[in-house]
Amino acid sequence: MKSWLPILLLLGCCASAGPPEHRSGYHLLGGELRALQDDDFANPGMLWVDRGERLWNAPGGPREQSCRDCHDEPANLRGLTNRLPRFDAEADRLHNLDTLVRDCRQQRQQAEVLPHESEDLLALTTLIAHQSRGLPLEVTVEGPARAAFEQGRASFERRRGQLDLSCADCHQRLEGARLRGETISAGMVNGFPLYRLTWEGLGSRQRMIRWCNEAVRAEPMDPDSRRALALELYLAWRSRGLPLESPAVRR
Repeated sequence: MKSWLPILLLLGCCASAGPPEHRSGYHLLGGELRALQDDDFANPGMLWVDRGERLWNAPGGPREQSCRDCHDEPANLRGLTNRLPRFDAEADRLHNLDTLVRDCRQQRQQAEVLPHESEDLLALTTLIAHQSRGLPLEVTVEGPARAAFEQGRASFERRRGQLDLSCADCHQRLEGARLRGETISAGMVNGFPLYRLTWEGLGSRQRMIRWCNEAVRAEPMDPDSRRALALELYLAWRSRGLPLESPAVRR
């Protein structure tokens, strides 16, 4: 299948003189949306943080244990989210924030597993991520994580779907170009979980990965699959050094 890049350019994607320095999607927002993100009272994502605080203190499962019983204040988890995903050598798998919360509830609280992108899971993950706001992303990609990192890099470069596009085609080679009035971002993931106007709600990194796959008409990735988590690790590595903004606001 031939690449669709020339066709996209003809249909309204106007290439820039060259890709700008990788920056957070925050710099693409207009003044009003920047102000919305910066104001904790107005930021819609803070509603999930508030809900997360209530869930943090609520007993769950037959043991009637809450998150507070083990971790005390949410602030004690500052420095966690900016280092995820991370490789768990004992389990021989990557963990992102969603899998850590889901596994903790299931194994320690013996509570029901929260569905992906459920409001309760988003509330807890956003609360935890918010504690690390301002810290730079710095994931580990050496040692046992190296194989997953290389798998994620290959996935980022691999063309897929009916449009025959890769993540790199849009977010690296055409970064900074214009598409239907929008500027193509660098695909940085330092804002997640974030509130997206297009979704009219909050979403995780894995929701964004699935959304992009749908946009190029590719088969969706299971959010718990090694392939999806490896891609998230590579995206977090690409975003290294950027401060965590969660809950960010994006168009």
